[in-house]
Amino acid sequence: MFADLKRQYRASLKSADTEEGIDLAFYRPIGFAWAYLFRRLGVTPNAVTVASIFLGVAAGVLFYPEGLWLNCIGMALLVWANSFDSADGQLARLTGNYSKTGRILDGLSGDLWFATIYVAICLREVHTSPYFAAHAWLIWFVAALAGGCHARQAALADYYRQFHLYIVNGTAGSELDRAADLAAQLRATPWKGNFWRKTVLFVYKNYTDNQELLTPAMQHLRGEMTARWGHARPPRPFLDDFRAASRPLMKYTNFLTFNWRSITLFASLLAGRPWLYFAVELTVFNAVTAYMWWRHESICRRFTIALRSGRYDD
Repeated sequence: MFADLKRQYRASLKSADTEEGIDLAFYRPIGFAWAYLFRRLGVTPNAVTVASIFLGVAAGVLFYPEGLWLNCIGMALLVWANSFDSADGQLARLTGNYSKTGRILDGLSGDLWFATIYVAICLREVHTSPYFAAHAWLIWFVAALAGGCHARQAALADYYRQFHLYIVNGTAGSELDRAADLAAQLRATPWKGNFWRKTVLFVYKNYTDNQELLTPAMQHLRGEMTARWGHARPPRPFLDDFRAASRPLMKYTNFLTFNWRSITLFASLLAGRPWLYFAVELTVFNAVTAYMWWRHESICRRFTIALRSGRYDD
């Protein structure tokens, strides 16, 4: 039985290349326990994601009061929410229950958590800090700027990770989509009787549009790959070389996910200076994002040149 559980646990993971250390040590084992229970109870991945939204929003609300014990309860709820966020993906991989709705919900859950957290921090600073009470516009402006940066950082990290998973596992192991394909699906889907599906496709198409706009070199490489191999898998030498170049960047995509953001958030709350989270978001996280973007786009340009030179032609 233990061997079977171990096999199922491994099947619930994405890829050794893209898994983050804290996730492997903490969230993935807990997420697998939840996923195993939810599968036995017949709970769907989307239901788990919705539950995580409520937990994460409740956590954000508890970051508004200055009471440290309430903040600590909020931290525990946010950890719980993220264990559910891990569990929904692991449950989907165990059951094969994938959907674009699930992918949208998964991204939306984190957005709603942090939107609540950002608002709670702003209200707390305005009501408790003499400086921000006198300059309320400043904390809201900084929060809006940090939120915009957060969204862009998350979109880039997700996109680079999905492209790496495509290289490693092919279409079956990745959620990499094209905005043009999504636009065609959107046009082919009537509003009548499909309001929710149409809305989900619209949101996801705009999200993918933004990812493609931010990554011009990757789009050129994808175009070259499609021109040479269509929907077939590229040759093994190309896959191995690109994977070797891309894998070192996965640590940066992982840095930009939940774990290090939550550590930064918890540290700022424990220090009694929640605004410090915004400061780190605008400096450290932006710097990591810029470096990750520059490195990955450089890799894509290099491989595009190699393809055009015929290096990987059969």
